[in-house]
Amino acid sequence: MSPGWVTGMVRPLCKTFPRRFACSKHSLQAFSERFEVTVEHSSEGTALADGAVPKVVAHRSSATIRFWLMLAGLLVALIAAIVLAVAIGAVGIPFATVVQVILSHLFPGSVEATWSPTQDQIVWQFRLPRALLAVIVGAALAISGTVLQAMVRNPLADPYIFGISSGASVGAVAVLTLGAGVVGGLSLSLAAFLGSLGTMLLVYLLAQQGGSAAPTRLVLAGVAVGYVLSAVTSYLVLRSATPGGGAAAVLYWLAGSLGGAKWEYLGLPSLALLVAVLLLLLQARPLNALLAGEETAVGLGVNVERFRLQLFLITSLLVGVVVAISGAIGFVGLMIPHITRMLVGSDHRRVLPIATLLGAVYLVLVDLLGRTLIAPQELPVGIVTAALGGPFFLWLLRQRRPGGGA
Repeated sequence: MSPGWVTGMVRPLCKTFPRRFACSKHSLQAFSERFEVTVEHSSEGTALADGAVPKVVAHRSSATIRFWLMLAGLLVALIAAIVLAVAIGAVGIPFATVVQVILSHLFPGSVEATWSPTQDQIVWQFRLPRALLAVIVGAALAISGTVLQAMVRNPLADPYIFGISSGASVGAVAVLTLGAGVVGGLSLSLAAFLGSLGTMLLVYLLAQQGGSAAPTRLVLAGVAVGYVLSAVTSYLVLRSATPGGGAAAVLYWLAGSLGGAKWEYLGLPSLALLVAVLLLLLQARPLNALLAGEETAVGLGVNVERFRLQLFLITSLLVGVVVAISGAIGFVGLMIPHITRMLVGSDHRRVLPIATLLGAVYLVLVDLLGRTLIAPQELPVGIVTAALGGPFFLWLLRQRRPGGGA
């Protein structure tokens, strides 16, 4: 962030909101910590006179270098995690063979085949699609959770607090228990997506008051709708708790699993993730302003209501697409944003890309853990993320200073 840009931000804040931004020593320090700049002020710490502009000194070089190093490290870690996840399993495959098989499919004729057809099938048809689906789902949930926490200014917000997962669950469970014919011949993934989409629209309509949807109302509407839909899901599960009723398949889907990954399932989620990430990265600065408060965002020219609606639509559609394939996987969108902010601060120009990669690496490794922990049986990935997420938040709670934020 250049000094001129920061100075241009500070000046209207001091004039427009004299009570909220008195340009005192304390307020300037808080502002500098938010946007990672150093603000020089008088030793007395008194408010600046009208027209005076605080001297801003950027200290971005070291933070920028650290950010790019972290980004490069996460890219390397992601590639390593994918290779590790493909190599390890009931049938172990050497790392070199995994790389060679992948290269032979990406660049036919570039590598001489020294592996068996069985190894080729295991790598290319079974394990690699699963690892890539973990990348997509982890990245989508992480970036969605990051944006939603900033949007509603609630550190406990995640993609599922708005009932999106519950809506997807109703659609999927209806197909599994009632049969595709009863729900219009829809596939499981399409029914789950339509359930999440309908829930998203319902939550937003219920949160409307006076032509706008306040963050608190969005959260409350999401929680209320989520509980109602959870009751519907529970009824469908109980209804299917008979021989041949499909209860086992329902519970497995509700726990979240990447076991059904196929190449044909990756196209739409990949496209949705790419578009969502690009759109959200372009909104990093308005997100910074929104995180500082609605008055601050309005003072910086952000149409808060329209911006919040855009964020809600983008994240909800993205989560709906991935949940329709993976099932309900919790805690990723809740944990990863906190970890990311501890690493790089709260500037969303850095938080969003780091959270995306960190979420991808995390879910690939968690899925690998679920596959191997009680082998030859397999733990659904949602169970593992919940088992890791609970202790993480207990640790986070102990790290908080009395009266401090997360």
